[in-house]
This record gives sequence, structure tokens and C-alpha cells, in this order.
Amino acid sequence: MIGAVDIGGTKIAVGMIDNDGRVLACLECPTDADHGYPDALRRITDMLRATARTANTEISGIGIGSTGPVYPLTGEFGEVNFFPHWKGQNLVRDLSQSFQATVAIENDADAAALAEAGWGAGKNKSRLIYVTVGTGIGTGLVLDGQLYRGVDQSHPEIGHHAIDPSGPLCGCGFRGCWESLASGPAMVAWAESNMPKDYPHRDNLTAKRICELARDGDEFARRAVDRESRYLGLGVANLVTLFTPDAIVLGGSVMKSAALFLEEIRRTISRSCRLVPHEKTELTLASLGEAANLIGAARVWHHRFEPKGGHRA
Repeated sequence: MIGAVDIGGTKIAVGMIDNDGRVLACLECPTDADHGYPDALRRITDMLRATARTANTEISGIGIGSTGPVYPLTGEFGEVNFFPHWKGQNLVRDLSQSFQATVAIENDADAAALAEAGWGAGKNKSRLIYVTVGTGIGTGLVLDGQLYRGVDQSHPEIGHHAIDPSGPLCGCGFRGCWESLASGPAMVAWAESNMPKDYPHRDNLTAKRICELARDGDEFARRAVDRESRYLGLGVANLVTLFTPDAIVLGGSVMKSAALFLEEIRRTISRSCRLVPHEKTELTLASLGEAANLIGAARVWHHRFEPKGGHRA
């Protein structure tokens, strides 16, 4: 039984996951990063013990998926925007000492990629790219059953490859990154800058609300969705051209409205990926549901420590 820890900018979720990827118990709390790392460590430890009691089990190991950057081989947090004061703290070491168990950490998008490759839509796919579209755009690459790492074991930030250098300023400091054009907040920012003065749905506009309005036939929301679809399509098409994977799995909150976007994404791939066998890359939706991040965190442990081939996704 693997204790799973999913750390995001707004919440921390903890659960117990069995060997088939089923969530047997879970709890969550606000991240509250301003309260400091020791407070977060205490809450994570308490939730791990509580969920283990609920599942009536002992913890065999602990897997962590966290918004990045994180350093998987040392267990340390890098300079994460959402909790900058945690830089250099080592959750792997601290949980290992508390529970006398093996612990592993990965970027949360890498964790989700491992989950979909091992237990989800990408099962039995040798080359898989997972893309999560929500507050940002995160990606994880599994190539020949292995999680891809870059130099210094780093996580590739594909959400920040440039789509349009004349585009909006991104949080990374560059202009026209994929994330700045096709994330949920990017869709909202474009809508707020371009909506008519008399637009009746100006207040409290969110990506979810734009998608709802588009489904209801709202013309302006439809324009916002069309623009989002084009930029999502360009980024995905770039991945097809660069990696020609067996599958690209799309997840995240924006992809809950995938029916609005998929047709244009597929059209863009067909138009722009003519030099590779793009028709053999399966475009599919994440299949693990709301618990995907927790399941991914558990899969991080399996990928690192499972003795019977678990090093392969």
C-alpha cells in the first residue's frame, strides 16, 4: 500500500493507493504555503497516518507529485512560484525518517504521465506524452517505458516553448509561450481584453464559464474557445512533429470540456505534421478522473522502487 502525496499551489491531497491504482482513502487541506514548510510537513504526516488508519493498512512506501521545479534524485524543492520559501527543503528525507519507508518525488505532470502510462489511457504504450491544461500547461514524457529527464535530471518545461513571440507576456518572463496562450487563465485574459462593453457575462468569468457559454451558443465565448483550440492544436502538433509518440494523453481542468477543442486540435495536427506519420499517434483523454494526481504520486514510488519491472512505466 503506497502513501500518495499530491502538492499543488492551492491544496495538498494525501491518500492510500493499492497495487491496482485504486484510492482506498484520501484527505486534503489547503497548501497554505505562507505558514511555512514545517507546518506543511506536519499536516502531510498527520494525513498520511490518518488515511493509513482509515484503509487499515501499513504504508509500504510513499510517492510524491509536486508542482515544480523539484529535484527527484535529491528530494529537494527548487524555486517553486507557489511556495518559494520551501526552496531547499527535502520532503523525501523528512517523510522517510518519519515513516521508515522508501520515498520518491517527481514533478506532478511527470507523476500523472506515469499514472496514465501504468494504469490509465496510455497503458501498454511505449512512447507517451501527457499534457495537462489548467491553470498552466504541464507535460510529462514517457519514452520506451522510462520517464524522460533532461540535463541534471531536470523536467522539460514544454508548456513554455514559444508559439508566438509577439504574444502575451508569460510568467516565465518570455512572450508567447504555449502556457501564456492556451492555459485556462490565458483564455480568460483574452476574453476580458476583447469582450464587447455590453457583454452580459462580464463578471466572474472563468475558463469553465466560457466553455459553458460556448456550449450554449454564445458567439463571443465561441470565439474564445476557437482561439484556445488553435493554440492548443499548435502546441500538440509540435509535440507530434518532435516526438511522434504512440499516444498523447490530454488532461486537466480545461480538458473537461474537451469536446469543444478536439476537432480543431486534430485538424491542426493533420495540416502541420505531414512529414511524420501523425495518423498513428493516438490523441486520447486522461482516464483516471479526479484522483489522477494522487494515483500519479503513488506511481512515482512504483516507477522508482517496484522490484518486478516497476522501473518501467
